[in-house]
Amino acid sequence: MAIVLSAKILESDKVKAGDLGEYDLVGFGSGIYMGKHDERILSLVDKLPFGNRKKVFIFSTSWTGLMQMDKNHKFLSDKLRDKDYDVVGNFSCKGMATFGPLKWFGGINKNHPDAEEFELARMFAEGVGSSL
Repeated sequence: MAIVLSAKILESDKVKAGDLGEYDLVGFGSGIYMGKHDERILSLVDKLPFGNRKKVFIFSTSWTGLMQMDKNHKFLSDKLRDKDYDVVGNFSCKGMATFGPLKWFGGINKNHPDAEEFELARMFAEGVGSSL
């Protein structure tokens, strides 16, 4: 996504919330943990100023991939919309998971994201980039 969008990749705990105003489009993403994005992403969003309809998108990896994307993205999406950000797209794909008893079996979804999912991410980025 970053290559397609010619974007910087910033770690959430190293971002100053006020600095995001200089970007035309901001993506928020992480793995999904217990049905939500990483707490550092959520904490960053809590610190964001009022968005004035700034365009953002949400992405994630999870053991369920697309099956639960709407549910997994709802908490973050609601936080962003409550601060008047315009969520212009959502993307999710499978990612390796090793939580709970899955760790004893070496996890599930090994080798994910795979080439097909990376291609879907590229196409998503092209589409969301055209929303500018």
